[in-house]
Amino acid sequence: MATIDGRYLEAAERAFSAHGYSGATIERIAAEAGVSRVTLHRNGVTKDGLLAELVTRATDDYRRALWPALTGEGTGAVRLALALEALCGSAEENMALLVALRAQSDGIFHRSEPEALTRTVFTEPLEKLLREGAADGSLCDTDALETATVLFNMVGWTYIHLRSGHGWPPERARACTVHPVLHGLVTAGRAAS
Repeated sequence: MATIDGRYLEAAERAFSAHGYSGATIERIAAEAGVSRVTLHRNGVTKDGLLAELVTRATDDYRRALWPALTGEGTGAVRLALALEALCGSAEENMALLVALRAQSDGIFHRSEPEALTRTVFTEPLEKLLREGAADGSLCDTDALETATVLFNMVGWTYIHLRSGHGWPPERARACTVHPVLHGLVTAGRAAS
């Protein structure tokens, strides 16, 4: 696949943000780029191609953001906290695209199986940290695949909703999402009934 001109990607991102995926027609993307629809066509630029490239870039951003937590020092719990904060940071960097995609479909995040699990590119880093935390005793021993799926969705989409739906600042949305996930709400020695 040929490299897509960066100005077309930026235009697509603006159109997706303003109109959602379904409303971001090739005409609107062309208008955002300051070119004609025919120019995009002549250059082999399609809405789906633009989306695929933007998703690839966002996925690469996510992987880079989590790398320090995966390779850093500290217990599994400490590095999981860093990873969840990095997940929020990656969501912040790609907020417009993620909000537009969520309004259309979140299928790009799921594997095509009878039980739709989150794609491993998103869950594997969290799985690794969960296993390492269980091994070093800093985290509970859980089904790492299932828990990683829950964490990715719980933290990522909650953060996005608090930022885009409630207008919370990034620091507040991150802290109010990550803290209860990591530390729970039940006081020590008390069981919820």
